[in-house]
Amino acid sequence: MTSGTWRTAQHGRSGPDSQGLLDSSLMASGTASRSEDEESLAGQKRASSQALGTIPKRRSSSRFIKRKKFDDELVESSLAKSSTRAKGASGVEPGRCSGSEPSSSEKKKVSKAPSTPVPPSPAPAPGLTKRVKKSKQPLQVTKDLGRWKPADDLLLINAVLQTNDLTSVHLGVKFSCRFTLREVQERWYALLYDPVISKLACQAMRQLHPEAIAAIQSKALFSKAEEQLLSKVGSTSQPTLETFQDLLHRHPDAFYLARTAKALQAHWQLMKQYYLLEDQTVQPLPKGDQVLNFSDAEDLIDDSKLKDMRDEVLEHELTVADRRQKREIRQLEQELHKWQVLVDSITGMSSPDFDNQTLAVLRGRMVRYLMRSREITLGRATKDNQIDVDLSLEGPAWKISRKQGVIKLKNNGDFFIANEGRRPIYIDGRPVLCGSKWRLSNNSVVEIASLRFVFLINQDLIALIRAEAAKIMPQ
Repeated sequence: MTSGTWRTAQHGRSGPDSQGLLDSSLMASGTASRSEDEESLAGQKRASSQALGTIPKRRSSSRFIKRKKFDDELVESSLAKSSTRAKGASGVEPGRCSGSEPSSSEKKKVSKAPSTPVPPSPAPAPGLTKRVKKSKQPLQVTKDLGRWKPADDLLLINAVLQTNDLTSVHLGVKFSCRFTLREVQERWYALLYDPVISKLACQAMRQLHPEAIAAIQSKALFSKAEEQLLSKVGSTSQPTLETFQDLLHRHPDAFYLARTAKALQAHWQLMKQYYLLEDQTVQPLPKGDQVLNFSDAEDLIDDSKLKDMRDEVLEHELTVADRRQKREIRQLEQELHKWQVLVDSITGMSSPDFDNQTLAVLRGRMVRYLMRSREITLGRATKDNQIDVDLSLEGPAWKISRKQGVIKLKNNGDFFIANEGRRPIYIDGRPVLCGSKWRLSNNSVVEIASLRFVFLINQDLIALIRAEAAKIMPQ
């Protein structure tokens, strides 16, 4: 092989190798120039940021797991968040670019750089605060309206319109919960002068059911003009529902729109019970020498009645009578569901509804007793003494005897009450002493040891009994 051919062969072998070396050198020079360009750009950015006095933004990756931040980075991130909130929608801040983490030398430079004061975040616009306050006011108002129900507001308005006296309203109206006089006054003034509360109250009252409104109106207090008209009805008369209905027709302007004849009759009976009618007078207590002292009462005692006269025949008869009465009591206990007097608790002074088995009703303030047999006993019930009408359910009965009296129905339809206790029984203000009896009429006021009752007769049933008695008499 000649030298020329060998050179050409050597040249041909070394051609690719020289080409690879040239490419690698070009790549190295390219990467070096690129890194120099990146460093120069980073230096220019740092210089510009230091000149502007702003803190450079940290680049963070979008990975789910992130490294823990150092203390200086936590401070910087909080400052950056406050600055973004202050800018708001006026300027959009450039986002953090993804890339490699900053070097530790850069962190030190940033931490060593003097911190520039961050401007305080501007206060929110006054319009926003006003909107927040306006939105909170109705919540406070509704919270304040919690105890006062729409029914209470309607009761308050009706009662004030009837009486024109907040003290009478506080004493006479039963609200859904207990209110003091000051609370009632403040509520009334709020309904008058506070536009927000009055508007909410009116809206709530308009949403009440018509039946609820009618029930509230039926509880309205009686005005002075109404009681003055009712007091003109005589206490000795026997007024019926037609009497009060005629009174409503003759004075439509004086009476409340929801008044009925039954309501007027019940209130008239209550006024009669407390001696508030025009023809009734409260008898004053005796004064001076008229007071019965102990020595005078002792002189009136008959000594002959105090002697213990032993009579064996009488004792035998009493023993036989006692056995017979005990046997009858056992029979009555077995038939208690047929003959016992029903005691119903009532909340108001509503008129009684008679049925076919109720002969009469003895009604008090708290309870009413239905008389369904021709004879009932009144008194105070104990463990050893069971009676038909237990007066202790009405009120304090420690002054009442265990067997105070008996009410009987005669065949002619008349009711009589006999006093068998120590204390007198007052019928329409007249005392009935021990051992005496008195005829009871409809609407009679029975007073036993400061407990007052109204005796009401079932006129329809008594008329049937009298008609049957009249048929039997000729035979």
